[in-house]
Amino acid sequence: MQEKNLNILFIADIIGSPGRKVIKQFLPGIKEEFAIDLVIANGENSAGGYGITAEVYHELMENGIEVFTMGNHIWQKKEFIQNIQNFPKVIKPANYPPAAPGQNYFLADVKGTTVGIFNLEGRVFMKPLDCPFRASDIVLDEIKGKARIIIVDVHAEATSEKKALGYYLNGRVSAVIGTHTHVQTADDQIFPGGTGFITDAGMVGPYDSVIGMNKEQILTRFLTGMPSKFEVEKEGRGVFNAVVLKVDIESGNCKEIIRVNRITEAKPS
Repeated sequence: MQEKNLNILFIADIIGSPGRKVIKQFLPGIKEEFAIDLVIANGENSAGGYGITAEVYHELMENGIEVFTMGNHIWQKKEFIQNIQNFPKVIKPANYPPAAPGQNYFLADVKGTTVGIFNLEGRVFMKPLDCPFRASDIVLDEIKGKARIIIVDVHAEATSEKKALGYYLNGRVSAVIGTHTHVQTADDQIFPGGTGFITDAGMVGPYDSVIGMNKEQILTRFLTGMPSKFEVEKEGRGVFNAVVLKVDIESGNCKEIIRVNRITEAKPS
């Protein structure tokens, strides 16, 4: 007998090696606790805080992540751009110009059910790109009839833009999950059309940091106004932020959205 729901785990932005260590520590238990059927993660910060590499890609897949969304740091690593065909489970934001390499969506087979995943990048307080609203229409037209369950990562700075995209896609996708700001918000909800939403899922990485980066470097920038290199914080505790989505297989509606927040007792090992 086929299950009535799929349990989908969306993991927030993974920050460098500390984030990968936290994944290794927490992901197996969370998958078991929530009976997870599919694991999606934002991987745009997973290699040294900027971009993704083949080594990191395979490491995270070996640790249980099945599909990767990205964001504004997608092109940070040359090896990713030059060998993008070797990253078949990485999705670029669909509102990059058509000439940009990479795929705009991914269709995952989960227990005989097709799940569509795509990614959008915001434009408010970020670099100019094509319209994410219109890009979402194009993707939905392309996957129409192929997937009833659809998960969207909106990688954006402005909460208003994320919420607006949530309402724009309400009733047409199963969930709209915000990423990029690295702070988990407390506004998880299900819109009347059956679309789960959260403004930001948070991050996975150094808890004792400023959105994953070294505290002293960030303070120097604020206190002096001078340029300062930003590096991933290597000391202190780790944090695992994610959301669990319970989605009805027949309707594609989100039945439940649960925030996940785990903190290590000491430095991840």
